[in-house]
Amino acid sequence: MPTANATQARSAQSNDLGERVSIYQPEQAGLIFPQLPEFSGIAEEREHRKQRLVAGCRAFAMHQFDYGMAGHISVRDPEHPNLYWTNPMAVHFSQVSLSNLILADHEGRVVEGRHAINRAGFVVHASVHEAHPDIVAMCHAHTPHGTAWCSTGRPIEPYNQDAACFFENHAVVSDDGGAVTVFTDQGQGVVNAFASNRAVLHKNHGILTASRHSVDDAIFWFIAMDRCCQVQFLIESSSSKPELMDEAAARHSAEHVGSDYLGWLHFQPVYDQVVAANPDMFD
Repeated sequence: MPTANATQARSAQSNDLGERVSIYQPEQAGLIFPQLPEFSGIAEEREHRKQRLVAGCRAFAMHQFDYGMAGHISVRDPEHPNLYWTNPMAVHFSQVSLSNLILADHEGRVVEGRHAINRAGFVVHASVHEAHPDIVAMCHAHTPHGTAWCSTGRPIEPYNQDAACFFENHAVVSDDGGAVTVFTDQGQGVVNAFASNRAVLHKNHGILTASRHSVDDAIFWFIAMDRCCQVQFLIESSSSKPELMDEAAARHSAEHVGSDYLGWLHFQPVYDQVVAANPDMFD
């Protein structure tokens, strides 16, 4: 156990960040390190969000998160907050590009783009975006580990630092669990859960994540949550009983490696990898 003096020293280091957002940002000047984007105007910010959305779809393809036409990533338009960009229906994650994204309103009407919108995706995503104006982006896909773990109706436990990123920041929702959300009066439990959580484990359905920071953040924590589901299955299949982190340690890790900024930062190497492997994605 850390001493009181050690705890105070750590707290002082955490609070003495100067202009930095995170303790992970280098104090030494001149080093190569990802920088939060700054935009000269709405058009540039819109293009940035759309590029990140496309990269997220390609990342989902790389992680084999595809399941037919299921799965959606959405990001709010920076100029028109009642509209959001999303991937087109029945287009594989690996084929999503800038040219086939669609722009939709909260009623599910496509206002820009040639493709149809996924009905189930519209019902949940539009409801969350409309109910929480501060939510920028949202993700959902039918992943093997995520859908399997969601059948248990249990939360992810703080078994290591990665899982601690979701400590007190995810919820299990049973409402309409397993019943595909195609009617506009469905999914209210998911909507309510996102008032105070970054992730939802929808019972008998799958993982959903949302971010008030960036689409980068929402995408990375979706990937991370699926990994957490996989690891918890591995732990439970072992004959050894895991020793969980105590609440103080879990909160400490959540603060330092589980922030929205860290989600954004984690996504930057993913983005670079996807861009290098997919030269067609911005066509």
